[in-house]
Amino acid sequence: MFNLPDLHSIALMLPAVILGLTFHELAHGWTADRLGDHTARHMGRLTINPLAHIDPVGLILLFLAGFGWARPVPVNPYNLKGDIGRGMLLVSLAGPAANMLLAVLSAVVLGAFHDLQLPYFEQIMFYMVHINVVLCFFNLIPVPPLDGSKILAGILPGRQNWLLQLEAYGAILLIILIFTGIIGLIFNIFVHPVVNMLFDLARYISRL
Repeated sequence: MFNLPDLHSIALMLPAVILGLTFHELAHGWTADRLGDHTARHMGRLTINPLAHIDPVGLILLFLAGFGWARPVPVNPYNLKGDIGRGMLLVSLAGPAANMLLAVLSAVVLGAFHDLQLPYFEQIMFYMVHINVVLCFFNLIPVPPLDGSKILAGILPGRQNWLLQLEAYGAILLIILIFTGIIGLIFNIFVHPVVNMLFDLARYISRL
């Protein structure tokens, strides 16, 4: 924590971070829009323009502390068609799903264009895979305000008021999880195997 990468590494990581955060938030807004809530559309958030989604403080902290945030896409659950819990589950799941899709596509591109020998191409695509897998699983942690808490609320029966009450302490809980090494354990269990699998996919494609 608080281990700032050098400028060269930041430059290589920046495309993955910007695209990962942008498409994560866009996926939330697009899914909500498809389900009947047009709040994000009215606020100009259904765009691939990173300036609409990036929070400068969250971006800096992501490099400085290893975790950060983008500007959350506004969603009014009462505008969603059908069951609100199911609708919020789908909206919340869309962000991590977008990150995993970006990671898979990046692995395919890395394997398909491996022989081009483009400057810094492999390093950038390495970060595209790794950072998007991290964003996916980090956001699936069921601690408010992360997407995982809303996904859990949509899966469990009844109103999960205790999750709403936890939201006021979400940042504190995340800091505790980071300092106690629980986040690192989650990454070891989920992130690293998926990243390795995607790099195996890239190597397989490069041999075709």
